[in-house]
Amino acid sequence: MTEVHALTVAEALKSQEVSPETGLTAPQVSHRRRRYGANLLRRADRFAVWPILVHQLRSIIVWLLAAAAGLAFLFGKGTEGAAIVVILTLNTALGFVMELRAMRSMEALRRLSLVPAKVRREGRVAEISAQDLVPGDIVILEAGDVVTADLRLIEAANLQCDESPLTGESVPVAKDIDPVPADRPLHARTSMAFKGTAIAGGSGEGVVVATGMSSELGRIAALVETAESERSPLEARLDRLGGQLVWATLALAAVITGLGVSAGRDVLLMVTTAVALAVAAVPEGLPVVATMALARGMWRMARRNALIERLSAVETLGATTVVLVDKTGTLTENRMSVVKVVADDGTVEVATGGPLNRDTFFATAGNAVEPETHGSLRLALELGVLCNNAALSTEGEQKAEARGVGDPLELALLAAGIKAGITRSALLSALPEIREEAFSTATKMMATFHRQRDAHLVAVKGAPEEVLAHCTQVLTKEGPVALDAKRREEWLRRSENAAGEGLRLIALATKTAMSQSSDPYDDLTFVALAGLLDPLRPDVARAVADCRNAGVKVVMLTGDHAATARKIALDAGLGDGEAPAVVELRGIPDPARIGEEERKQLLSAKVFARISPDAKLALVSLYQAGGDIVAMTGDGVNDAPALKKADIGIAMGQRGTQVAREAAAMVLKDDSFPSIVAAMHQGRVIFTNIRKFVVYLMSCNLAEIMIIGLATLSGLPLPLLPLQILYLNLVTDVFPAFALGVGEGDAEVMRRPPRDPDEPIVGATQWSEIGAYAGLITVATLAAFVLALEWLDHGAQEAVTVSFLTLSLAQLWHVLNMSAWRSPVLVNEVTRNPFVWGALALCVGLIVLATHLPGLSSLLGLSVPGPETWILAIAASLSPVLAVQTARFLTAARRPGPKQHR
Repeated sequence: MTEVHALTVAEALKSQEVSPETGLTAPQVSHRRRRYGANLLRRADRFAVWPILVHQLRSIIVWLLAAAAGLAFLFGKGTEGAAIVVILTLNTALGFVMELRAMRSMEALRRLSLVPAKVRREGRVAEISAQDLVPGDIVILEAGDVVTADLRLIEAANLQCDESPLTGESVPVAKDIDPVPADRPLHARTSMAFKGTAIAGGSGEGVVVATGMSSELGRIAALVETAESERSPLEARLDRLGGQLVWATLALAAVITGLGVSAGRDVLLMVTTAVALAVAAVPEGLPVVATMALARGMWRMARRNALIERLSAVETLGATTVVLVDKTGTLTENRMSVVKVVADDGTVEVATGGPLNRDTFFATAGNAVEPETHGSLRLALELGVLCNNAALSTEGEQKAEARGVGDPLELALLAAGIKAGITRSALLSALPEIREEAFSTATKMMATFHRQRDAHLVAVKGAPEEVLAHCTQVLTKEGPVALDAKRREEWLRRSENAAGEGLRLIALATKTAMSQSSDPYDDLTFVALAGLLDPLRPDVARAVADCRNAGVKVVMLTGDHAATARKIALDAGLGDGEAPAVVELRGIPDPARIGEEERKQLLSAKVFARISPDAKLALVSLYQAGGDIVAMTGDGVNDAPALKKADIGIAMGQRGTQVAREAAAMVLKDDSFPSIVAAMHQGRVIFTNIRKFVVYLMSCNLAEIMIIGLATLSGLPLPLLPLQILYLNLVTDVFPAFALGVGEGDAEVMRRPPRDPDEPIVGATQWSEIGAYAGLITVATLAAFVLALEWLDHGAQEAVTVSFLTLSLAQLWHVLNMSAWRSPVLVNEVTRNPFVWGALALCVGLIVLATHLPGLSSLLGLSVPGPETWILAIAASLSPVLAVQTARFLTAARRPGPKQHR
């Protein structure tokens, strides 16, 4: 029943056919369980094993290698075919293991149901499993309980619900049993308690009106289930690069094979050549190196308290252009603090921290204020402590920044009292509480009566406009004076001004009553306004500035009021020194239907208030439709759909719900926004490193293609065999590429704007570099091959050994060319990388092993090289790197300037 919040208690009970005194009978429970099912969220289908395995085989690179293996088997080249199959198996197994660890956010949502519930059935109170609840059950609620189904409240004694996981509200919501209009939004349905929220204070009872997927939490679960996960930019770019390689290779292989056959060369030889070309074109080590480099990035981020759940998210952070930040618990500390007390005799600023010296906590115009000598301040703080239901431990009462149990607003009032040396326990000893008038949404006030000699002190707090409406006097320096129309208007103006600063305001008033049965709100004396703020985390402003320097837009999302959102955004630096405009989303923007003007307005906004879970999801889609790479932070159940939809979802590890953590790609262990900036830095470094080793691998592989192609066209024997190319690509190429992938990167990377989200890994500049490098290596290898045939008079196998050694060593030295173009030759980011030197040493050993280990050398078709072979291969292999470094040195000498990073 979607409008049950608009029904009276009697109507709600009648609709569920239940008596609140007895609850449901056993036959009713049995019937309703069959009708409505268990109170569980629908289990998302687990990722099946076979679909994951099939997904690994969809790569066009895999198809090319499979075709090459098929041709090899077809023409009797079983060894070559088997080697290619082994490579395919290794790559498939690696991808399979990584994808199998994908998160299942729906299972986390479902675990919220597995808690107990206290119900009244057949006149008796019993504790049952929450999954056994059915519509019509009478549920008993107490402070600290988790609400296990959607309830229409039928009793409420000072009942307050923490709905921040569901609505984003940072302050608990006061509940009562009065019906509310049917069109009220979720956060304003005060007659309801929703599944997945928690009881922050008070007690009550409610009748179950929705369970499982019919609840509001179930609706969000459905959003998570239908929200599509976006492919990471890295995955898309690697696939695009693979497609370019395949089509280029097929065209080249067809041309060379056709020319060879037309020239009268052996068909089997030309098929073998085509297989060699296919193997040479594909950087088999690319997936392995990319995975290892990303894993290294994950390790570095973990040291900075950022846990990555998906490897691709590492690079995605580096491409991020927009960060959608959930205010509560991310930018703010998710706790209230009294920051200002406004009285008739002046405004007192209240410090939110500092040493335990009371003189430093209160000040007026920069001058310290002593609460004992400031009458209205002292009285206002006492009233806030007395009219209070929160609790602090004895130890907590001795701390200025105390923690306790209860409404954050009331805890803030207790903490402010402690700063003035006022503790609730001591105050209640002198002024015992004898009556409480609970807070009501009808009056928007709360009152407590305290015995004071022959009379009673009444402490009142509530909404300023309501409290002022019940006041007849105001406390001044001279004592209470009449609160005439002029003074009342002045206080309302002060209240509006303070609200404009983003403060939540509480009015404090008092009176003396002769009887405890007196009307608590009649003939009050207004004392002061207390301004409270959910404080900004101290490190957020710097992190926002770092994002701005990096060209990353930060947008704040919150369920709070616009004024509060504006103040937090200003303090966080989102408005560039000015209070940013706040957009209150009353509806859900549809990216496919909104007009261009509205689209521009939404995309230019930096603060969104009163935002719903559906609207968060729509905003993510809106930014993505505009070409942005979106990171989304959050901690509540309401954030889960947007966290999953975003290019990278970032959940809070300390305050975040399990649902949010399971839906996100990254979890912050310290809930620190600066950790996101550190992760962005690492993501950019990772992309730069990936680009470096892709250029390295592609130039090496292109050289192999050119060597085979030119040798075939010129009538030379094949200088490289398919198995030799596989050995080079998987052994000697992988380790230098991995060393490049784990480099520390450029410290200035966060002072440049994010790259174009559509920018490929290999652009025009990189392709030109690849062509130039490959050309140098090709010339050196073919020259050594020809010299071995003609000058050293080697046979075919010995000459192939020379070309194998020349190419393999040239590829190893080529890693030194991967530093920035204007970097010094001897000291740069590559030469400072210890992994590079370790990789070179290892690969030289593997090359020697390939030529001297009998079984391996015969499999690869290599002979044991003599001294003259080594001299020729080493000299030829050094020529490409010497040529590149000489060109760099001469270019830098002619055109001095700042270093340009790759």
